[in-house]
Amino acid sequence: MQSFLISFVLIAMFWMLHHRLFVSVKRITPALMWIMVAWMLTIVWMPVVTALTGQVADDALQKVLYIGTLVTTSGMLLVTRIYLARHPDLHGASRDDLRLGMSIDLSMIVLFLVALAIALVFPAVGYLGLFVMFLTGTAQKLMARMLR
Repeated sequence: MQSFLISFVLIAMFWMLHHRLFVSVKRITPALMWIMVAWMLTIVWMPVVTALTGQVADDALQKVLYIGTLVTTSGMLLVTRIYLARHPDLHGASRDDLRLGMSIDLSMIVLFLVALAIALVFPAVGYLGLFVMFLTGTAQKLMARMLR
């Protein structure tokens, strides 16, 4: 039950980020559509990896699949923002808004990778390593400085 709730919160967070990004999109190209299909694949894959969590005690592959999916989902949002930054005719977002979103995506990728490293190096901690995500605001500020 707890893995379901965690996954639900994460999917909701990704959906909100996606919605905030696409509120300014005016036109969709075939390439952008395929990027979104790839992002959607990572979202619909989440229930599968959620169901796998806890099936086998202390299985490193489960952790790689679950947290790796989170990394991939964040990565696809980053790819979307990069594509939109290169195609300003498709949207009304400012460069600063896109850069801010990129810093959020990058900070999430880094923190998910840290969580994965914690889960693999300290198996007893497991998915509790995802609590590093509470550092997203701090990591995002650092990434924003790096992107300037």
